[in-house]
Amino acid sequence: MDNFDTDPPSNMTLPTIKGRGTVENVPHRYSTELREPVDDGWQPMTPGKPQTHLLIDSSKSILSHNDSPDLPFEQSLNPYRGCEHGCVYCYARPTHAWLGLSPGLDFETKIFAKPDAVRLLREALSKPGYRCSPIALGTATDAYQPFERSERLTRSVLELLLELKHPVTVVTKSALIERDADLWQALAAQRLAHVAISLTTLNGELARQLEPRASAPHARLRAMRTLAAAGVPVAAFVSPLIPGLNDHELEKLLAAAHEHGATTASYTLLRLPHEVAGLFTDWLDRHAPEKAARVMSVLYDLRGQRINDANFGSRMKGIGHYADLIRQRFALACRRLGLDEAWPVLETGSFLAPPAPNASPQLSLF
Repeated sequence: MDNFDTDPPSNMTLPTIKGRGTVENVPHRYSTELREPVDDGWQPMTPGKPQTHLLIDSSKSILSHNDSPDLPFEQSLNPYRGCEHGCVYCYARPTHAWLGLSPGLDFETKIFAKPDAVRLLREALSKPGYRCSPIALGTATDAYQPFERSERLTRSVLELLLELKHPVTVVTKSALIERDADLWQALAAQRLAHVAISLTTLNGELARQLEPRASAPHARLRAMRTLAAAGVPVAAFVSPLIPGLNDHELEKLLAAAHEHGATTASYTLLRLPHEVAGLFTDWLDRHAPEKAARVMSVLYDLRGQRINDANFGSRMKGIGHYADLIRQRFALACRRLGLDEAWPVLETGSFLAPPAPNASPQLSLF
């Protein structure tokens, strides 16, 4: 699947949909049939505005585990599936294919909430063999996407983790995290938390095109300042860097993060796994056709002449001269700004394991 077809399956040019990262439901890699829309004069050329629907995820477990050397965490928790932010480049889009849904519009309009998240987490943490390590929130979705305002699943998870003195981290591009500054502050005071704010661009117009329903750049920087002022360790996650689109902003993004309280930073280069490749090339043709050829040429060089590189060690940072140049620019800027501090080590020794749920308690003999 490294060279997944990057051409959109349709022979029709669909209009851009305001507030959406994609314009159609592209077939996913498990599809058994392919339907191509045809302009026969009967179909409306201007489709209706797709509505976002909240569905229920009835998962029986809540923690995901990994042993990837590229990731700084061993376990993660996603309160939702799918993400209404609609970032066209999102590496998590292909996860909707596991549900038989499209990584296109379905991913950003059919959002699954996990109402049992707190109960499932409490059960997982109560298991006798559980070993405490930081839980990363929102690794395949944004834990602070719009539905969190009403559902409050992320806040409920944080309340439980604070109660149990369990370490937690998050990466988000939503200013909604400011709502929970009280919980992040209480966790950080016990060395139980740090947060990362994702910054892609300082250009408001580009942000609206790449990340149509995510918080604006200035709002993310404000959230950084709010959390840093509350004593929460804040990192800047400059991601993804896209050659020819936002790579020239690297130093400006790091400087802005530093000015708003970030003490450390990291970055990744654009990844195009599975169906994301076709979605992104279609986006380029719509929004930056004059740059498309150059952007894709550099991306192929970064990935060893493939559309995507899934290998550990290179999938996040790329290979070749361009990757080396970005690495050097990032390191130099971080040293100059004082953003080269290590991510804080979180406390695991104070964890208070909850009592195991007892479905059939033993009766007393007396």
